[in-house]
Amino acid sequence: MKIAISTEGDMVSMHFGRCPSFTIVEIESGKVISKSSLNNPGHEPGAIPKFLNENGVNCIVAGGMGMRAQVFFKEFNIQTVLGADGKIEDVIEKLREGTLEGGESSCKPGAGKGYGLDKTECDHPNDEPR
Repeated sequence: MKIAISTEGDMVSMHFGRCPSFTIVEIESGKVISKSSLNNPGHEPGAIPKFLNENGVNCIVAGGMGMRAQVFFKEFNIQTVLGADGKIEDVIEKLREGTLEGGESSCKPGAGKGYGLDKTECDHPNDEPR
């Protein structure tokens, strides 16, 4: 399975569409086969799901994601795991072990509407700058 993790530095990004990059991990039979990074192609409706699909991704892991993005991922048959947080390496280990649990998206409905990549503040509870 090829998995994209929304990435900001060495942490899972809480802002799926605005993350600087995606860590791409391929896991087979509990082993990491490959690990690379892809720059975010830009926050535009449907662009990231299409981009990740073109790169063979089967699953996206993020802190938060709006409903519209979730629909786009579903159209490409890409599984979404939301509510993730912490260090990328810890998330990869949980993915490898099959123990990563999704949760509630950290994004409120409509919180990012009309802001694009240049949005500098978010409405996430307990959102702290990194």
